[in-house]
Amino acid sequence: MELKITCIPGDGIGPEIVTEAKKVLDAVAEKYGHDMQYTDILMGGASIDVHGVPLTDEAVETAKSADAVLMGSIGGDTTTSPWYKLPPNLRPEAGLLGIRKALNLFANLRPAVLYEELAQACPLKQEISGNGFDMLIMRELTGGLYFGERKTVEENGVRKAVDTLTYDENEIRRIAVKGFDIARKRRKKVTSVDKANVLDSSRLWRAVVEEVAKDYPDVTLEHMLVDNCAMQLVKDPTQFDVILTENMFGDILSDEASMVTGSIGMLASASLNDTRFGLYEPSHGSAPDIAGKDMANPIATILSASMMLRYSFDLDKEADAIDSAVKQVLRDGYRTGDIMSEGCEKVGCKKMGDLIVERIK
Repeated sequence: MELKITCIPGDGIGPEIVTEAKKVLDAVAEKYGHDMQYTDILMGGASIDVHGVPLTDEAVETAKSADAVLMGSIGGDTTTSPWYKLPPNLRPEAGLLGIRKALNLFANLRPAVLYEELAQACPLKQEISGNGFDMLIMRELTGGLYFGERKTVEENGVRKAVDTLTYDENEIRRIAVKGFDIARKRRKKVTSVDKANVLDSSRLWRAVVEEVAKDYPDVTLEHMLVDNCAMQLVKDPTQFDVILTENMFGDILSDEASMVTGSIGMLASASLNDTRFGLYEPSHGSAPDIAGKDMANPIATILSASMMLRYSFDLDKEADAIDSAVKQVLRDGYRTGDIMSEGCEKVGCKKMGDLIVERIK
């Protein structure tokens, strides 16, 4: 099978972790007889340095011509980088928002998995974390507060800022369908998270999700207010399967869920449109303080590549091979610095990639 992949190494540790993910994909391709074709593009700070903007039209067109996009990390140190002296629309993260919109990536999937081998890294008590947990947060990505009209004005000598939260029923319906479809492949439970006791947008969200649920009688639906969900994630994370929610709530809850697992360096993500196309990236940031030092954890990016094989190419066997290799490396006691624990062997970014490749072959 020919797989056309656009790669965005990005900033900070991005080039290092994408290199390791490509190494793993190449091992899968060799073992299962596929042809990986990579095309690199610039985005974020790397694009600003060369083109003066965080995302060019040419980069978008290259991404659109691929079957999927694999990305590292975007951004830098917000206190020292000259990128953050630019207007907001020219900063690195504007490229990320831009490509999501240009590629119509409305559904963000962020698994939060507590691996048995990393149980000691979980900040929760053993009686809460139990034997681990496996949830997936489905976040609407191109609507809501982050994409609504915004302005800052001065009225009667007082500065006032306005941000608008807007959703229509079609935006809600398409993300709900994605959530229920994926729940069918998991444990058949959807927890829809909103603030329906206060917000009109949430009341519409809840109504549309209930309409979609009628087409999925085999999937259990429950509603939960966002403040309660934030508490339940640390009180009893095992209760969740698929959490379905809007853009800002999903941004916050997915970061909380990621830290409950012990390390954000382990967590993959996918952003999908209404076809098989998707953009796959780790959930963590660019970590400029360790960039170029062979200290980064590439596993989140490698697992994002696994998600790419599963969701964009329907190559479940190949994705399982990567997932199994990662678990085996952890079982064998190898750790990068962020997940290091007593009795394990500390390795760098390149060595971790090599160990995973060895277990795939």
